[in-house]
Amino acid sequence: MWTVIYIAPTAKIAERLKTRLADEGFLVQARPISLSKQQYEILVPSGELEEVQEVLNSILHS
Repeated sequence: MWTVIYIAPTAKIAERLKTRLADEGFLVQARPISLSKQQYEILVPSGELEEVQEVLNSILHS
């Protein structure tokens, strides 16, 4: 099961986060929330949620 861990405000940010998390060895998906808003959900397998959150926090605060 996939779980949303972050809502990215732009496609560029979504792609950057997806790449950084994949580089750390996580499975990651990014999908648009709607066509009218350029927001993207970043999803990871629910079993990796805690590990990914730690890495995501370090990426966002660096």
